[in-house]
Amino acid sequence: MVRINGSPRAQSRTGVLVDAVGDAIARALPVEDNKVSLSLAGKDIMSGLTRPDISSEGAKALELAERADLLIVGTPIFRASYTGLLKHFFDLVDIEAMKGCKVVLCATGGSAMHALVLEHQLRPLMSFFSMLTVPTTLYGVGDDVRDGAIANELLRARIDRVVHEVVGLFGSADRRQLSRAS
Repeated sequence: MVRINGSPRAQSRTGVLVDAVGDAIARALPVEDNKVSLSLAGKDIMSGLTRPDISSEGAKALELAERADLLIVGTPIFRASYTGLLKHFFDLVDIEAMKGCKVVLCATGGSAMHALVLEHQLRPLMSFFSMLTVPTTLYGVGDDVRDGAIANELLRARIDRVVHEVVGLFGSADRRQLSRAS
């Protein structure tokens, strides 16, 4: 499992949401758990326009995602879209390596009006790579995330639903670690 936080900020509601989902999945399934925070790795990812031009640290972040069986992808919504950092990250990953990867989609924003970005922009992006997105998406606004934790009961219930869907995708008979690198 690789948690990808597409926020340009080190401390963000998006990071709290991505971590809440990752922690809940880690409690339900044995996982090799890795994180890619684009607030930290963004400079390495953005250091080149093509894969050969990025730094070795940027390449390591891409390789983590390419080896994962499960991604948790989170982004704040800026100007009715996901971040440019996240877009550039996915511009550089190997399309063939992403086939069949399962994905949980998460976003945060200032208004509930932007929740459909998950369905109209992020889900099609993942489909382009032939990835399988879990049916339930997660979107938080304003006080849904407070003091570094999920404060909204409905959002917490949706996280539980996502965990159930992820467990179903991997099946109870297949309890292996969720990483192709294993």
